[in-house]
Amino acid sequence: MAGRPRRGITVWRSLATAGLLAIGLAGTAAAETIGYADAIKILATTCGADIEKVCPKAQLANFEIGRCLQENQAKVSPQCTTSLVRVGQSLQARAAAQASVSKLCATDVQRLCPPKLMKPGDGHLLVCLLKAQPSVSKRCNAAITDAGYR
Repeated sequence: MAGRPRRGITVWRSLATAGLLAIGLAGTAAAETIGYADAIKILATTCGADIEKVCPKAQLANFEIGRCLQENQAKVSPQCTTSLVRVGQSLQARAAAQASVSKLCATDVQRLCPPKLMKPGDGHLLVCLLKAQPSVSKRCNAAITDAGYR
């Protein structure tokens, strides 16, 4: 076993790449958002065995694991395939929400976080909006939540 990475570590590294594969396989349907840590936990549960069985020699680098799973889709369990798509959709939804927070919250920022009271930087605006949550529009609050900022 010397010189070979422990199996658990290999699976976790592999799942990080599988998470990136999930983004590539995902459609554009709306999905509840999750973060990368949760995505890796889901994929560890549903795809770890597939990666070990179908792609045991694939390396984390150069997207080998993702490519291997794509090339061997017929051998990958339906549960893993479904999870890859769902996780990918969720990560895409989170990225889209993060990209849209500024636009969706612009009116709330102007109304609740006047520039003369704010320090420069988006982080301060987010803190302001989080503190003012009851007064923030539903649309802005939803964007903040979907973006994973709350």
